[in-house]
Amino acid sequence: MIYVLEDDDSIRRLVVYTLESSGLASRGFDCPSAFRKGMRELTPSLVILDVMLPEEDGLSVLKKLRSVPATAELPVMMLTAKGSEYDKVLGLDSGADDYLPKPFGLMELVARVKSLLRRAKANTPREQGAYRIGGLYVSIPQHIVTADGEAVPLTLKEFETLACLLRNQGVVLTREQIMTSVWGYDYDGESRTVDVHIRSLRQKLGPCEGVIETVRGVGYRISSNAGGLSVP
Repeated sequence: MIYVLEDDDSIRRLVVYTLESSGLASRGFDCPSAFRKGMRELTPSLVILDVMLPEEDGLSVLKKLRSVPATAELPVMMLTAKGSEYDKVLGLDSGADDYLPKPFGLMELVARVKSLLRRAKANTPREQGAYRIGGLYVSIPQHIVTADGEAVPLTLKEFETLACLLRNQGVVLTREQIMTSVWGYDYDGESRTVDVHIRSLRQKLGPCEGVIETVRGVGYRISSNAGGLSVP
């Protein structure tokens, strides 16, 4: 999914239509607040970002994306009427991966987007194989969870919460850290959301629920005493 944050209706619709016609699923937003709501629902593979926007400018949006671990490496292309060398350098220095000034050619836009997606895929480290702790087995690449050999069906956020804890075995993560990692950019929900997902996880893990340890007043961790974490 590609997100397009552009306040000009005609340009936004044209970009989304062009990307969709090229086989690239896309969604447009006309202001940063709508974009933030979309980011809470789904983290895209790439963002096309205008600079001149209502509510706040695109460089501010970009800096927020880069400040959050979940979106720090998210490919971002600046699409703007500002075409001076200074503006281009400012955008790139702020963390943009590419910069395309208006007016632009649609074929060039699609080519640059595909290039960024290929580059991002090539630079993404291959997810390490599987985690096994006692009777719990989790394969992150295959999205598989079993407890004592029985398949455990999890929602996407439950799975991502468990994966976040597994990647940091033995480390206590605060609710805010888990929310940032799992729910992503600028999430403004309550920390109770994490508690609800942890409770649901424990219920579904059944005999393996004990691997998730509560550290009172701090947060949660995968117990360092759970035994036998392996990452093939």
